[in-house]
Amino acid sequence: MLCNVLKYAGHAIEFMAKRAIKEQEIEHAIQNGETIETYPDDKPFPSRLIYALVNGRPIHLVLGFDESSKACYIITAYEPNIEKFELDFKTRKRK
Repeated sequence: MLCNVLKYAGHAIEFMAKRAIKEQEIEHAIQNGETIETYPDDKPFPSRLIYALVNGRPIHLVLGFDESSKACYIITAYEPNIEKFELDFKTRKRK
């Protein structure tokens, strides 16, 4: 995915700071990560959940994408846990 501009929601910045996730890790996840879920009806832009292994650490980020401007919006970023995801960190556990 090619992002002409990368914008961070306040929520994302707060959670990245709490979780010690750096902007370089977010950029790596966007360039090298795998989309594991899509949310085409999200507003104001469709979004997706991206998984990436960054320096041996699993990272999830929710990214909104404005097709017209090619702007990427980081909505949140976190390290997934095995309470909600299988050991591959890609598959949600069934309730």
